[in-house]
Amino acid sequence: MANPLSTLGIIHTAVSLAPVVAGLYGFARYGAIAPATRSGKIYLATLVLAVLTSAGLSSTGGFNEGHALGIVTLLVIAGSLAATRLNVFGRLKPYLTTLGFSFTYFLLMVPGINETLSRLPVSQPLASGPESPIVQTTLLVWLVIFLSGVSVQTYLIHKRAAARARAPLPR
Repeated sequence: MANPLSTLGIIHTAVSLAPVVAGLYGFARYGAIAPATRSGKIYLATLVLAVLTSAGLSSTGGFNEGHALGIVTLLVIAGSLAATRLNVFGRLKPYLTTLGFSFTYFLLMVPGINETLSRLPVSQPLASGPESPIVQTTLLVWLVIFLSGVSVQTYLIHKRAAARARAPLPR
């Protein structure tokens, strides 16, 4: 039987579902997580809240890989938001921001995959932890999906930039 969730664990799980949905909506609607949109703002706010609530959770009794992943996620968010405001990156700016926010979605799902497979179904979870073959295989599939998605995003950003470059200048 799976370990029961603490009150903080239940809150964290509920909060963590919001960026999953907001991110999916952003990808479906805009092809990316766009921080200027309502879904992008919801995504970022709830992702930060999910990382903060995860700080109080630990199956090992201290700092663990999940906490490190949360710190990396916060750093990527900060870097991606900075890239949206800085002009020093030139033509790389749309790539850096789009791929950065997509990477945060990838990071969001890594512990989600492990926790879901290690806790469901409640009567007999599919996995016993991160080293379980089903978790490892699912994470590999998730990595392939992520890399495919960022490849498509990169192509679309390039295609839009090329179309803008070919467009006649307004008179």
